[in-house]
Amino acid sequence: MTPIKFFVDFDGTVTTADVVDLMLERFAPEEWRSVEKDWAEGRIGSRECLSRQIALMRVSREDLKKLSLEIQIDPYFRAFLKMAALFSAPAVVVSDGFDVMIHEILRHRLGDGFLENLPVFCNRLEWRGEKPAAVFAGDGAPCAHGCANCKPRVIDAHRRPGDRVIFVGDGLSDRFAAKAADLTFAKGKLLKFCEENKITHESYSTFGDVLEWLESNLARERAYGRF
Repeated sequence: MTPIKFFVDFDGTVTTADVVDLMLERFAPEEWRSVEKDWAEGRIGSRECLSRQIALMRVSREDLKKLSLEIQIDPYFRAFLKMAALFSAPAVVVSDGFDVMIHEILRHRLGDGFLENLPVFCNRLEWRGEKPAAVFAGDGAPCAHGCANCKPRVIDAHRRPGDRVIFVGDGLSDRFAAKAADLTFAKGKLLKFCEENKITHESYSTFGDVLEWLESNLARERAYGRF
């Protein structure tokens, strides 16, 4: 069987809502939206965007943890992880989001047992009082596109010869990862980007669709005696 490795976005992909947007809506002034517009229209990269947005926030670590308890994940994500592990198709979370939220959400929704086998590559938040500051993944080696977390770099670091890399995402911050993958499951703005740029992709709504694809793919491998 061709080795499969999954890389999955977090905000709006694993979760049902954009976590960073929820943080900003709750704890930052409306100015964050004009910064978001600059990023969406290509005037700044996500690294500069998030640095400026997080600097606007006034919130304690504990209040962010409380917010994390409100956030739901895709109802099929747990089943997807189990199936992927069963057939040695490991999953990696790669996100422009932040550690305190991602880890708390996954721990609350999945439990510590899943976290032990689910690598997460994301940015960090550090505090001085109630002023958080963004610390970006791979600091010291900025991404050529100005990304907060260079997802293609994470993919390349974990891709082994012969791997089939599959990316699952939903937004504009995922577009460079989609280009780096062999196949992308896309929805939302990422789906439109893949269609416009002729990137090999499948549309999906939930991880139930990804799970169905994985099961079908493995059935074909079995039929041809490859698994």
